[in-house]
Order: sequence, then structure tokens, then C-alpha cells
Amino acid sequence: MTEAYVLTLGQNAIIISLILAGPILLVSLLIGSLVSLVQAATQINESTLIFIPKMIGIILVLVLLGSWMLQQAMTFTHGLFVSLPNLVH
Repeated sequence: MTEAYVLTLGQNAIIISLILAGPILLVSLLIGSLVSLVQAATQINESTLIFIPKMIGIILVLVLLGSWMLQQAMTFTHGLFVSLPNLVH
């Protein structure tokens, strides 16, 4: 196992985690911003009002993109397991 392999593996792990977390975080950010804008416009200062729309948005993202996200994670894990025998010298 070389330093280049470890760095590449770490880089790939960070990239796949960003790809998997990106859609959920983006939807959560957009919904949070919209609800906060509505709260500021109507002067409603209820902190729990943002929870349900975010939850619905995250569930929708998981329903729509969950199989793709799982496929990406399985591809990364399969590649990692396939490369394990090459690490033993």
C-alpha cells in the first residue's frame, strides 16, 4: 500500500460522501431559506415551523434519488473490496 493509493482512496471517499450528501443538504438548504424568508416576511418567529417542510423535502429526495445513492455507495464499496487482495504484498 503506497501513499498515493491511500491518498486516492481518501479522495474518492470524500468525493462519494459529498455526492451522496449533496442532494439532501441542497434541498434542506433551499427549503430552510424559503421558510425563513416567509417567516421574516410574515414576522412569525416559530422555530419549529421549519422542521416539517425540511422533513418532507428530505423524504422526497430519498424516495426519488435513494436507489441512485445506494448504487453509488455499492459501486464504491465493491471497488474497495475488489482492491483489497492487491493491498497484501
